[in-house]
Amino acid sequence: VQLVESGGGLVQAGGSLRLSCAASGCISNCNAMGWYRQAPGKEREFVAEIRSDGRTYYADSVKGRFTISRDNAKITLSLQMNSLKSEDTAMYYCAAGPVSFKYEYWGQGTQVTVSS
Repeated sequence: VQLVESGGGLVQAGGSLRLSCAASGCISNCNAMGWYRQAPGKEREFVAEIRSDGRTYYADSVKGRFTISRDNAKITLSLQMNSLKSEDTAMYYCAAGPVSFKYEYWGQGTQVTVSS
């Protein structure tokens, strides 16, 4: 399985960005797909997850601002990020796996920088 993220960049606080993740090689091993992020000097943290049945989960810090979605036919994952804050600045990683919250595959990451 290969995961390739895109869509990161520099945005002002209050702005929006949309991240995408293209997955290849998924068969039944990408039932759960999600986004994690890691800021400099911090641990990697969960952002959002979506299962193949459409159920979604969000970190409290992004609820109401971020929306995760997936296209099961194309095996693509997206993260719409609105009302961005400086604390959202991080490297964002796409992840996938057969079981919820137990990811086996990771992308290389895409940088999101929010200027205040």
